Amino acid sequence: MAEGSKQCIVMIDAFERYEKLIRAQAKTFKLKFRPSQDTSLSTLFVKLNSECEEWPSVDMDESYSLTVGETRLLQSNSIWGILRGLETFSQLIRVESSGEVVVNETVIEDEPRFSHRGILIDTARHFIPLTIIYKVLDGMAYNKMNVLHWHIVDDQAFPYYSYTFPDLSRKGAYNPATHIYTTEQVLSVIGFARDRGIRVIPEFDTPGHSMSWGKSQPGLLTECYSNGKFNGNYGPIDPTNEKNYPFIKSLWTELKQVFKDDYIHLGGDEVSFYCWKTNPKITAWMKTNNMTGDYAKLEQHHIQKVINISNEVGFNYIVWQEVIDNGIKAKEDTVVEVWLPPTDKELEKVTAMGYKALVAGPWYLDYISYGKDWEKYYTYEPLNFNGTDEQKKLVLGGEACLWSEYVDSTNLLSRLWPRASAVAERLWSEASVNDTTAATPRLHQHRCRMLKRDIPAEPLWIGHCEYEWDNY
Repeated sequence: MAEGSKQCIVMIDAFERYEKLIRAQAKTFKLKFRPSQDTSLSTLFVKLNSECEEWPSVDMDESYSLTVGETRLLQSNSIWGILRGLETFSQLIRVESSGEVVVNETVIEDEPRFSHRGILIDTARHFIPLTIIYKVLDGMAYNKMNVLHWHIVDDQAFPYYSYTFPDLSRKGAYNPATHIYTTEQVLSVIGFARDRGIRVIPEFDTPGHSMSWGKSQPGLLTECYSNGKFNGNYGPIDPTNEKNYPFIKSLWTELKQVFKDDYIHLGGDEVSFYCWKTNPKITAWMKTNNMTGDYAKLEQHHIQKVINISNEVGFNYIVWQEVIDNGIKAKEDTVVEVWLPPTDKELEKVTAMGYKALVAGPWYLDYISYGKDWEKYYTYEPLNFNGTDEQKKLVLGGEACLWSEYVDSTNLLSRLWPRASAVAERLWSEASVNDTTAATPRLHQHRCRMLKRDIPAEPLWIGHCEYEWDNY
């Protein structure tokens, strides 16, 4: 540690973690005696100029400077910049064919272009074990990504164990004994992420995508009718049942105590109006409240209630774009995540309304195809839409989304990496860094690096790595 540096447990843990990574990379090094005047690098001095923040945030400073030469110094005003700089330094190290470990002399001044560089994982369509989630977070650190968007529950399953409403997972999880995330496990994920400079933002999607919630909460979901009778099916959360909102507030209050980030993702996408239209109680309520036939306004009633609850418990919030597309008037500090095409037109509209935005649609990694699909992720430019400079400042970044209809612990990591690495570089580097030919050898090298770090990243094309994956 350099003279005058601040320090904290996150930095000490990072030193130990990166020392292990570097030693593992250089394990073929052969000991050689060197003259006393030799200039070989034996120590990298690290200087943290400010006290450590407890948790990463949307406003965290990830900039750093790294000098390797006569001066050997990594310096940052933030612990998060130190973490990014350590990752860069670890990537500069290479092993020559002789077995000698070398680092080129260099001076680097670096910072990300976008503040939100995320990965979405979906633990509802398939349960993802903690060991794989930890590997996702390790991979994110190796790619300097900083937000885990945890789509933790959905129609299919409710694996989040709520100590306030334990029946949610008891009745909604695939297996309440084995396929849940306890409070201690969630906190472990959050802490593991924090140590790598990664925020964890949970998504609890309403009023749609909530079938698993209704298994334990009578009256939460809308009863669907056929020929004037309940037909046994259920639709989205019933916005007209006022008893639902105290339940949501109690759950949100718990989430605010468990999750450490300022933000929650409220969902709001893919809300089918069909069941609402068939339900006579909802029809009567809408007539009484002067919104007959306006189901977007009914959705707005629910979303506004949930937004107010989020504000009351202390959450800022993110929503999917349909919330805005359906005419809902959200607060001006709302963050809108864009996933439906055409992305550029939607970004133009959302930012013109003054909302902050995230890009997701061009980076849906669950859409797989034969060949080099990473190239289309790499060449998509988030700010290539018609808008003023002020509008473009509202784009916080984006997320590579891996929905899990066809993904579980057997293939999540290999499907994620290195395809998400292309997104990571797009969100970190300048817009001019967009040449796929130049990126290919760099991405191949990084893929090999991830293999050695126990991340089973799939190949880009024909070739080999000196270390091949065999950890089965």
